[in-house]
Amino acid sequence: MTGTGGTGGGTDGAPGGAAPWDDWLERSLSELAGRDLLRELEPVEPAEPASAVHVRADGRRLVLFSSNDYLGLSFHPDLRRAAARAARERGSGPRGSPLICGYTDAHRALERELAELKGTDDCLLFPTGFAANLAVLSSVGSEGTTIFSDELNHASIIDGCRLARRRGAELEVYPHADVDALDRALEASDADRKLIVTDTVFSMDGDLAPLDEIVRVKERHDALLVIDEAHATLVFGETGAGVAERFGVSDRVEVQVGTLSKAVGALGGFAAASPEWKQWVYNRGRAYVYSTAPPVPVVEAARAGLRAAREDPSLRRRLWSRVEQLGGRLGRDLESPVVPVVLGDEERAMEASRGLLERGYHVIAIRPPTVPAGTSRLRVALSAAHSEEDVAGLADALEEVGAVS
Repeated sequence: MTGTGGTGGGTDGAPGGAAPWDDWLERSLSELAGRDLLRELEPVEPAEPASAVHVRADGRRLVLFSSNDYLGLSFHPDLRRAAARAARERGSGPRGSPLICGYTDAHRALERELAELKGTDDCLLFPTGFAANLAVLSSVGSEGTTIFSDELNHASIIDGCRLARRRGAELEVYPHADVDALDRALEASDADRKLIVTDTVFSMDGDLAPLDEIVRVKERHDALLVIDEAHATLVFGETGAGVAERFGVSDRVEVQVGTLSKAVGALGGFAAASPEWKQWVYNRGRAYVYSTAPPVPVVEAARAGLRAAREDPSLRRRLWSRVEQLGGRLGRDLESPVVPVVLGDEERAMEASRGLLERGYHVIAIRPPTVPAGTSRLRVALSAAHSEEDVAGLADALEEVGAVS
């Protein structure tokens, strides 16, 4: 393997290099490859005509079942026009932290629209949903705080909890969606302040947090509740406000984190909360304070995505029709557009993914550490942009490759 500084420390008088690191890197990559855990970057390009679910990759035209673009809005003409218009008129916007110069009237308008959607008094924008979780959780982490986190929470929540622990917070991980275990852990805790954090739609299993029960438990113990609606925003609820709206508990959740990179069709993250919590996070959340604000064209595209979803509720109905269709073919009651097909070992999941690719369907194999060992899977993501024929073809192909019976 050739690497920078690979000959360092030789006898020719050259400056010391990084030969020990080259050896370590080669061994480590070889180990991952031997365990079918080595990931590769494979370019995916839109096919013609432009579509949210028809792409070209590896020289093939494919139907994309790996994207989180649940409403197909990333290629919506209103989003493209909004982004192009903003780029012409305002460029990328001022480049800096929101606390310095990066915050514009466009950012403020999007915050207001997200707060209205989520039923909160205010909202704070972030470059990504990952940054939102880091900032929210690390800003509340301090001595006297205990965080109670679902064991299957997203990596951004896990890393946010780790940062909170560095600031003195304690962490307790409760069994997945086990409200009784959560209740017992809260009861046994003598922490001054208790915080519960959970995804509402779990990104690898597609199941829902029992949010109505969690809310009752958090109120019994005077805990703060932070939820991540990344895979729920514009997908669940009568208006698309998310799982909190579906369970009728939006006004009983203190902080609702979300993303603009999935059903909204753009990029970025947010935390919808009270003005006081917003102010605390943008003062103490390092992932906010030290990040450049999202570019104005992206912000305007997100605003257009919210409008498109609000003005065309048939998009959400079409998505759920596809969920019902695939569930019927698989003989399963699906809870969300995220459909795991668990195959067990890494090799079997990779073989199934390659078989689907050969048949014209882009479905990625998900392996450890993203999922627990022994649960490697195909992760199917459905979109309103899929046709009935797309879903029927995928179901046939899953049977052909032996992923389902």
